[in-house]
Amino acid sequence: MNGPEIHCRFAPELHLFVPAERRAGRTAVVTDGSSTLGHVVESLGVPLTEVGRLLVDGHEVPVSHIPRAGESVEVRAVERPQQVPGAPLRFLLDVHLGTLARRLRLLGVDAAYESEDIGDPALATRSATEQRVLLSRDRGLLRRREIWAGAYVYSHRPEEQLRDVLERFAPALAPWTRCTACNAPLREADKDAVRELLEHGTRSAYDAFAQCTACERVYWRGAHHARLEVIVEDAMAEFGGAATGRQ
Repeated sequence: MNGPEIHCRFAPELHLFVPAERRAGRTAVVTDGSSTLGHVVESLGVPLTEVGRLLVDGHEVPVSHIPRAGESVEVRAVERPQQVPGAPLRFLLDVHLGTLARRLRLLGVDAAYESEDIGDPALATRSATEQRVLLSRDRGLLRRREIWAGAYVYSHRPEEQLRDVLERFAPALAPWTRCTACNAPLREADKDAVRELLEHGTRSAYDAFAQCTACERVYWRGAHHARLEVIVEDAMAEFGGAATGRQ
């Protein structure tokens, strides 16, 4: 770039994405005179999925704004809870976020997940086709123009990832109502109807069951339930009301 010089200040939440020398106050940026402000921000490392308001000399501008020499730009982070207009709130997670996908499903959140690496173009296309918020730690993927909406997942730790998504998007929670394996809704199942799918010990010890409406996986309050209950109770205490349904 060899054109107008502007000065940028990034919100603390965005410091993760920019070089260390751009994290302290205003820093000079030389533009090419034709690229949009959105392009300039992305070229500095910040995915637009993470950008909230853009202020130029104190006035809000769109990402299509062409910077002019001497302008002072403030790049703010997305406001939380983030509103995603235009479709029911639902998610698509890439191959690296399987545990997060299962925990979102446990809470009744619609979370599609690709267990195999289908490639960035296919993920972006699915996001657009199904109008799903694409969750990823891949900044390059989140910069693809064809995605419908996206969000960077800031932590490596599943429990922190879950809190981040719930805080950012505030989805409606309905624990124990969605299959953690395939994401489809669950229905109550009569014990006799699923008897042939159960081990003998399970048939003897449990009477209440649910079954996936798509893959037909059967759920019951087994030894794993106490661990899952902690996840549900913690999420509902902070982000929802009383848990409903069962697994």
